[in-house]
Amino acid sequence: MKNTREVTPAKAFAMIKNGALLVDVREPGEVDRKSFDVPEIMLIPLRQLETRYKEIPADRQVIIACHSGSRSIMASRFLVNHGYSKAVHMQSGIVFWAAEGLPVKGTQKKTTGSLLSRLFSRKS
Repeated sequence: MKNTREVTPAKAFAMIKNGALLVDVREPGEVDRKSFDVPEIMLIPLRQLETRYKEIPADRQVIIACHSGSRSIMASRFLVNHGYSKAVHMQSGIVFWAAEGLPVKGTQKKTTGSLLSRLFSRKS
């Protein structure tokens, strides 16, 4: 098994600005809640990678990301072992990406408490 390189979220963001492709290996429901806000992204859940990896350009710098880094390290190892020498793993996933203030998009979660407060604060 070949080793994979890893980059920080800040380094990944700089690489994306210079043309690297971000490949998100999370499940669609996770991506719907919070996603990387970058101009170009490919979504291939880890469970589909073995059958879909050839969709990823082999001659391009590719950054593999997930929620916290576990799935992306597995995916990047898989890709490197299948000839994707320019694939790198992004450390700590979207968790640290967002913590570093890098761009994300997603739906706002409404808490039950705020919903109940609005319902009961209405005047009859």
